Amino acid sequence: MPFDVLKDTAEYIEESLGPAILGYDIFRHELIMRARREEIARVLQFLRDDRECRFQMLVDITAVDYPERDERFDVVYNLVSLRQNQRIRVKVSAGEDTPVPTVSTFFSCAVWYEREVWDMFGVSFSENPDLRRILTDYGFDGHPLRKEFPLTGYVELRYDPEQRRVVYEPVELVQDFRRFDFLSPWEAMTDVQLPGDEKAVRPDHGWRDPKEKT
Repeated sequence: MPFDVLKDTAEYIEESLGPAILGYDIFRHELIMRARREEIARVLQFLRDDRECRFQMLVDITAVDYPERDERFDVVYNLVSLRQNQRIRVKVSAGEDTPVPTVSTFFSCAVWYEREVWDMFGVSFSENPDLRRILTDYGFDGHPLRKEFPLTGYVELRYDPEQRRVVYEPVELVQDFRRFDFLSPWEAMTDVQLPGDEKAVRPDHGWRDPKEKT
C-alpha cells in the first residue's frame, strides 16, 4: 500500500476519533494506530462502520509482553478492509489488573480471540461473555506466553498405565531454562565481532572493532 494512502487514512482516523487515538506509525507498508484502552470498542466500531474505512474483518487479536513496563502488555487488533484492499493494526496498552473492554458485541469472533489472549497472557477483557481458558487445561497454572514463564512449563503429563489415566507431575530439570541474555556463546565467523557475540572470546589475530576506520 502506498505511503501516501496509509498516511491519509491515519490522518482521517485521527481527525474523526480525536483523543481516542494516541498516534500512528507506518512500518513496512503497514498502518499501526495506537488507541486509548478505554476507547477501543468505539475505535474498532468506527473502523468497521465508517464508509471511508470499512475494516469489517477482524482477523486476529493477540498481545505482546513487555515486563519492564508498568502496563506490560500491548493488545493488538488486526483488521482487513476488503473494499479498500487495506489492512490496519490497532494497539492498546494494558496491565495485569487493567481489563480491556471487549469488542465481541460487534465482532462475534472476538469472543474466542479474547479468550486466547486471556489464556496465553492473562489479559482480562471486561464484559466478555465467556472468558475462560481455550488452549490450556482448566487447571493450568500461569500464562504460557508471558516472558517469565519457563519454556518447559511447571508440570508435565503422561499416561499412567497403573492408574489408567493421565497424570500431572512437576518438571524436574538439572538446568533451569528461565532467563536468557540473548547473547551468543560463539564467536563470529569473521574477524569482526558482531553485536550479539559479546560472550565469545575475541580472536587473538585479525580482530578489529567494526567502528574503527581501516
